[in-house]
Amino acid sequence: MLFNSHIFIFLFLPLTLIGFYLIKRANARAAKVWLIGMSLWFYGYFNTGYLAIMIVSVLFNYAIYVLMKRTGKPAALKITLTVGIVGNLALLMYFKYTDFLIDSCNRIFTLNIPLKNILLPLGISFFTFQQIGFLADEYRGEVKECGFVDYALFVTFFPQLIAGPIADNKSMMPQYEGIKKGKDFDTEVFCKGAMLFILGLCKKVLLADTFGKSVDYAYTNLSYGINSIEALLAILFYTLQLYFDFSGYCDMALGIGMMFGIDIPVNFDSPYKSRNIGEFWRRWHITLNRFLTDNIYIPLGGSRKGEVRTYINIFLVFLISGIWHGAGVTFIVWGLMHGIMSIITRLIRTKIRIELNGVISHIITFVFVCLAWVFFRADTVSQALDMIKSAFAGTFTRPGEDFMSGFNSGEFWYVLKICHLTTLSFGRYILMIAFTLAGTVMVFFLPNARQIAGKARLNIINGIIFGALLAWCIISLSGVSTFLYFNF
Repeated sequence: MLFNSHIFIFLFLPLTLIGFYLIKRANARAAKVWLIGMSLWFYGYFNTGYLAIMIVSVLFNYAIYVLMKRTGKPAALKITLTVGIVGNLALLMYFKYTDFLIDSCNRIFTLNIPLKNILLPLGISFFTFQQIGFLADEYRGEVKECGFVDYALFVTFFPQLIAGPIADNKSMMPQYEGIKKGKDFDTEVFCKGAMLFILGLCKKVLLADTFGKSVDYAYTNLSYGINSIEALLAILFYTLQLYFDFSGYCDMALGIGMMFGIDIPVNFDSPYKSRNIGEFWRRWHITLNRFLTDNIYIPLGGSRKGEVRTYINIFLVFLISGIWHGAGVTFIVWGLMHGIMSIITRLIRTKIRIELNGVISHIITFVFVCLAWVFFRADTVSQALDMIKSAFAGTFTRPGEDFMSGFNSGEFWYVLKICHLTTLSFGRYILMIAFTLAGTVMVFFLPNARQIAGKARLNIINGIIFGALLAWCIISLSGVSTFLYFNF
């Protein structure tokens, strides 16, 4: 089920919270089992077939962990780890990349192998990488004795199950092991978690989904022709949509974790405020960057084996990042663009030694990220190039009614009608401009939701404000929209 759905907000979350705290008063282990059971319901709600795949993955990886724990010889330990990694990657490759590989072979060798049309299990990239990271930590001797219940909770805990973060053993296992019998309910932490959840819900429902309507229109009608203003706005709107969609999910996940007394790793930290692409990746999808650094970049030699090898390692890490995000050439191109930009940035800093003005470096980084997102969003490389071409070589006319229809609906439009602003010549552009300015100001200049919730005081005024925001979001849940990162 989705965080932004009535069944989750009114049934699943309250039931899970009440059950957890009531059961924990009597037995901590039973409370953990309750969380595991509810997390399985959460995951299986999408498709019961997904549930069987995830359960098999959990059992397989825990069996590998037990074998590694009992293996004393380094050679045997390495073989067991290799079996575990190969098993995980085989599962991921089959479900995520089989059709892509078949289609690629058909195109390259002019074959006609039928596609299998395999349904991608939600979150498989996240829980697979999370378990590979756990096995790698065990190989490095960083995992303490771990029972099956704690391990199952580590993998299945529903706030981070579908779209991350990729939780790590060192930050999460001590917390799961630390769930004890008793009444240790922290009212302040719970309320701030609820505030963070509401702010994340606002990002998703009120902002991301609104920008997404114009983006979908632009990409759907690209082949029929859109003007340059629409193309440029579509590129900007997707940049904002993805920001509010992914950061909204991360905020909601962190908020839910706080309600259970669990600190989920921060996965998103105002990335569009970055001055260079390296800083961007320290702020965007933080846990994926950490996983790739710890398990790919450093084992390959990192920056310890000379400049050429360093650049090759950077290139490979971003290539893998692109492949991880999706089974398509567009994702590979997106990953390579970031890899090349990272290498260029490093060369400028270490060889040419040019320090750009802060504002200029921010602009360059943001423009590059916007253009790279075009390949991330497009279905094909050709479509991405067409969008960029339309943006810079098309006709510069005003956006059409259909392009802006996503903004000119709902409660805001009725407010404009009441104020008689819709009759003005520029009336239909007011909401689009307002959303664009508001979104831009939020990503560049305002504190992020985590900072806002952390500093918020628990008083009646804030209670009314956040209650009103929650009610507003619930009223706006007319159409259930999945999170963009569910696709990966």
